Amino acid sequence: TMDTYSSIINNNMNTVMRTLTSVSIVMMLPTLISSLFGMNLINGMEDYSWGFPVALIISVVVSVLSWVILRHKRLL
Repeated sequence: TMDTYSSIINNNMNTVMRTLTSVSIVMMLPTLISSLFGMNLINGMEDYSWGFPVALIISVVVSVLSWVILRHKRLL
């Protein structure tokens, strides 16, 4: 029974770690996009008033898309 109990705990921990990894991936993508657009480099969006909303929309779309893909693969 000890081995069975240990196996159940190990399976539960694997499920939790998989979920936490998936959530961190979803949260990492908008951070990556905002850091790329926030660099002190010339990327063509600094002079326009629509630069921030475009970066925000791209971040939201990529996050939702990754969420949908992970839900489809049953990782979330």
